[in-house]
Amino acid sequence: MSIKKQFIKSKPVCKVTFSIEAKDAVNASVVGDFNNWSIEEGVLNKLKNGTFKGVVELAKDASYEFKYVIDGEYVNDTEADSFKWNEFSGTQNGVVAV
Repeated sequence: MSIKKQFIKSKPVCKVTFSIEAKDAVNASVVGDFNNWSIEEGVLNKLKNGTFKGVVELAKDASYEFKYVIDGEYVNDTEADSFKWNEFSGTQNGVVAV
């Protein structure tokens, strides 16, 4: 699992690359505050090495709760910036801060 951040000097945004290794998975998405927890909006592309990857532009100076959805199962990124308890889901969500 991996999160990479690329800050854009000309805009108040950060390009965040989400990637997760799931060789046996058919589908993977990243869902969170930034896309209304929409699996369809967060679809990740599967690479030949079995990693799913996608880039999301997020407004700077904010933090966002998120999770991966791998073949319907919600999974946290162990490399998230932090974790936050979420009453709605009854579990912790990963947090990415930009």
